[in-house]
Amino acid sequence: MAQATKIRLGLIGAGNIGNVHLQEFGKLTELCEFVAVTDAYLPLAEQRASEYGIPVVANTPEELILRDDVDAVIVAVPNMAHAPLTIFALENGKHVLVEKPMGLDSNAAKEIVRAQQRTGKTVMVAHQMRWESLPLQVKGKIEAGELGRIYTAKTGWYRRKGIPGWGTWFTQQSQSGGGPLIDIGVHMLDLAFFLMGEPKPVSVYGSTYAEFGPKKKGIGDWGKPDWNGVYDVEDLATAIIKMDDGSSLTLEVSWAVHMDTDSAPFLHLMGSEGGAFLKGDQGKYLTERDNATVDEALVTPVEDEGARVRLSRHFLECVREGKEPWTSAVTGLRSNLIIDAIYESSRTGGEVKLDWSL
Repeated sequence: MAQATKIRLGLIGAGNIGNVHLQEFGKLTELCEFVAVTDAYLPLAEQRASEYGIPVVANTPEELILRDDVDAVIVAVPNMAHAPLTIFALENGKHVLVEKPMGLDSNAAKEIVRAQQRTGKTVMVAHQMRWESLPLQVKGKIEAGELGRIYTAKTGWYRRKGIPGWGTWFTQQSQSGGGPLIDIGVHMLDLAFFLMGEPKPVSVYGSTYAEFGPKKKGIGDWGKPDWNGVYDVEDLATAIIKMDDGSSLTLEVSWAVHMDTDSAPFLHLMGSEGGAFLKGDQGKYLTERDNATVDEALVTPVEDEGARVRLSRHFLECVREGKEPWTSAVTGLRSNLIIDAIYESSRTGGEVKLDWSL
């Protein structure tokens, strides 16, 4: 692609997260432009087109993908449509930025990986937490050897009262793939693996629970409930994940739980030379010097441009230069494999080995 040519984007899904992508990519007008948008509810797509000056409203995702003036698409739709639309886009010569989780399950994720390998096009999963300032500062310390070997980590996200869209696709296993584990747990998995150095997970032991949703309790303010709908997913999950290098990761997530929590995502990294702690917008580097403990606060710069701008720029660079994204299709598959294994372990009560075969 010529260096001076803007990458032409098509947006599939004009809802809340789609609007975020419009805003963030819109800050990079020297690199890209939106040429088409679509949504299952076309009046919303028309509204976004008017708001952002997008020239084309496509009637369907397929119509948008088949356009010759679209180089890359952003897939910002419910989980069950991620794989079909991503694969269709790849097979028709488009690069793809897909919202998390990459697939509804690991079978869908494997189909995406195979399609990406077959076509050679870019697939990137939109995990913005890797791009936050504090995790990037921790990554710099890790690369400088200040944490040594990270042998274990603990991550999670306890929402006390946050079940989204009760009865809608959010809470239906067949459409979402699961509850908080696949909704917010997938973010924490991706961030933890990024900072642990991308070790290969080999086995999982986990449990899931549904104590709030079936009683229509623990309802949050995201999405409009459908009280005649279905809730057949978990509202809390916990797991331990073992890696091929001997390291381990503990994961705990909930949409609703009776505990003292500020509902902020957290991550503890424990290394041989130092550690790191992230929680919401706070961070620390921890070590020992001269036989005394040392805590060093990590601070986001006042003029920080923001995680999603960095994410958007990285996607455009990968498309333009043919680089592999930090959040590649393989990292998306890893998350789906772990999530599937946690659900299977909860069903069987035993440890589950991960099947990486394609």
